[in-house]
Amino acid sequence: MHLFTVGLNHTTAPVSIREHVAFQHEKLGEALRDLTMHSAAYGVKEAAILSTCNRMELYCNAEDPQKALNWLAQYHQLQAHNIQPYIYTLPQQEAVKHAFRVASGLDSMVLGEAQILGQMKQAVKIAEDAGTLGTLLHQLFQRTFAVAKEVRTQTDIGASSISMAAAAVKLAQRIFGDLRSQKVLFIGAGEMIELCANHFSAQNPLSITIANRSLERGVELAEKFGASAILLSEISEKLAEFDIVVTSTGSQLPIVGLGMVERAIKTRKHRPMFMVDLAVPRDIEPEVAELDDVFLYTVDDLAQIVQEGMDNRQEAAVEAETIISARVDNFMHWLQTRNGVPTIRALRDQADRLRRHELEKAHKSLARGEDPATVLETMSNALINKLLHGPSHALNSSQGAEREQLDVLLRQLYQLHQS
Repeated sequence: MHLFTVGLNHTTAPVSIREHVAFQHEKLGEALRDLTMHSAAYGVKEAAILSTCNRMELYCNAEDPQKALNWLAQYHQLQAHNIQPYIYTLPQQEAVKHAFRVASGLDSMVLGEAQILGQMKQAVKIAEDAGTLGTLLHQLFQRTFAVAKEVRTQTDIGASSISMAAAAVKLAQRIFGDLRSQKVLFIGAGEMIELCANHFSAQNPLSITIANRSLERGVELAEKFGASAILLSEISEKLAEFDIVVTSTGSQLPIVGLGMVERAIKTRKHRPMFMVDLAVPRDIEPEVAELDDVFLYTVDDLAQIVQEGMDNRQEAAVEAETIISARVDNFMHWLQTRNGVPTIRALRDQADRLRRHELEKAHKSLARGEDPATVLETMSNALINKLLHGPSHALNSSQGAEREQLDVLLRQLYQLHQS
């Protein structure tokens, strides 16, 4: 078994591909159990899945990453060769470094963004609850979170960071200028929507409305911003009222369709509508972007905006990479010591078998009334002979360079000094 990361992200795959391999959080535990329970077929002993709008990554302790990819394709009812060009497979040390970089915000669309760390912690919690974390992945993620904290504490990687939410506001301002005359609709009530609501509310728009599947949750979020709340089922009849629409839900199917937006634009008498779809899979049908008077942006479209301010973070990124490189070396040392565990365990088991065998013989000798001192002497000599038989035989049977290497190794192992 070896550590692997199999995944794709915003740099290797467009949103049209990412949305097909995204996981619903409420189904992640079930998916992880499905993968690890069929270890005979997929060869995966431990697993955790990080699925966000910008990436889908499977961290696993596995025999063969290709088998894990086959499972991924099968789970999403895809052909493996169709997603293979977008997939990266990172073994051992590369996987460790990647995990550290992701958690530290160095692999994000927004360099230094902090949200990804919380998302990774949530992914690990789901894997823990599903029972799919073992010693290897547990240690990996504990080290990962420690490294991310160290990077945040010792560098300015998060300084001047422009979030997706802030980028959405900037784009809206390019279209409308001052946002105080605009009505804003947020679809969803999760963490991303709350972040966006924070940024948009700071611009004092004319009104804010939260549309959510659960009205109770929608009202709870709306109260934080002096907003109103509606159900998702009400969007169709009320969409025309809004100038700005920002959506981020966990729906597997589009919530806002082409026909719905066409009717809204007609009712609005072709006044422009700005729409940001931050969901993966997408909440808004892609064809909406082709409509006149509609400005539709996806997470990929925000890339140019979120790169602004990058220069201020480049120096911090170099410092962060140095920290990560050192911590990767530390983890790999731990991993190498773990690789020696089976040999150490086998060595101890063999020694214990010899001990128990000689102890049993000694008990029998004592039961026959033999002198205890003689029995102890015999037992100790027998143990020494048996424990040293293997090394002595190997050394005596070897020749030339092999014998010299064994001689040096045995002296090192038994801490012998040259006489």
